[in-house]
Amino acid sequence: MREKVYCANCEHCHVVRVFEADASKYVLRVKCSKKRWAKRSGEEKQYKYFTVARRVVSDCPDYSPMGDPNPFIKNLRRELPVKDEIYTLKESEA
Repeated sequence: MREKVYCANCEHCHVVRVFEADASKYVLRVKCSKKRWAKRSGEEKQYKYFTVARRVVSDCPDYSPMGDPNPFIKNLRRELPVKDEIYTLKESEA
């Protein structure tokens, strides 16, 4: 049986800010820096930050694990928020 490939445990999985209509507010999303996640239209797919622990593929030619996935994924599932959180930029960041 093949082992699951958890995208969250790959060095190409990155958290990015996606700004709302109000440019001082943003949510967190996750994307693949190797552009392996694509919509049917070819556009790059981004996943909600809190769902990344469930993102699994059967095989990825660019997969580069960052360590043992079992404790990492277990901790992610326990620690990630259960829904989107809206963040606000500090004045020093604006």
